[in-house]
Amino acid sequence: MAGSIPPKGLDSLGFIEREGSLGCVPREFRPVVVATRDRVLDHFGARLDSAYLYGSIPRGTARVGRSDLDLLVVLREEPGDGDREGARALGEAVDKEFTQVDGVGILLVSRAQTLSEPERYDLGWFVACLCTPLLGEDLADYLPRYRPDSLLARETNGDLAMLLPRWRERIARADSADETEDARRPLVRLLSRRLVRTGFTLVMPRWNGWTSDLADMAEVFAAYYPARGEQMRAAAVLGCEPTGDRGVLTSYVDDLGPWLAEEYARVHGIKAPRPDS
Repeated sequence: MAGSIPPKGLDSLGFIEREGSLGCVPREFRPVVVATRDRVLDHFGARLDSAYLYGSIPRGTARVGRSDLDLLVVLREEPGDGDREGARALGEAVDKEFTQVDGVGILLVSRAQTLSEPERYDLGWFVACLCTPLLGEDLADYLPRYRPDSLLARETNGDLAMLLPRWRERIARADSADETEDARRPLVRLLSRRLVRTGFTLVMPRWNGWTSDLADMAEVFAAYYPARGEQMRAAAVLGCEPTGDRGVLTSYVDDLGPWLAEEYARVHGIKAPRPDS
């Protein structure tokens, strides 16, 4: 039923294969990765447990001047506000210095959170399947193998209904600040990617495979929900080539997002609450 895109991304036993590697980093992005790695190590020092790349750069699909650099940094203890501010400043400095990337995002978590039971099928899966080790111990060694089943779907993206009010607040703040279209581009990219990935994991158990390619995700989704297919294809395009169109953001929170959240809850249920939710 999934059209011309056959299931993929699984090993011979049906587990999701880990994607990306340092060997896949395109030549143009290697200086950025090296500089970021060294600065993360210098900044966090002995508090650093491990660090990972994820996204298009370790998958080898990044485009110069268009792709962002994404990192997950795991600390030995819970990160504080100072850690987050330091990570933000570090990312901004790398983004300013290297024109190869269009933005640098650094997620901060603790080792305990990554390996906790509530995060086993969310953050744990993310580390084990979507992250490429860059520094320190690989925590995937302490995590299980994962299949593209309904449990994984629910625990990764079953929180869309909770996110929608936050998205509306961010859009309202952008409006009140009279932000330009260029300033809205990151928000369009963020929301587009999240909706496409949520649409894909909605149908992932039926398709029985994994992909991180936004275009492929949209096509797989469209095979099961053709009436919403063009919306998802358009979102996949904007996830790679975002505009600052406020109308796009409005359509996400007023139409596609609410429908997708309701259908997701019906099919897979709602993501289990986290201690800090």
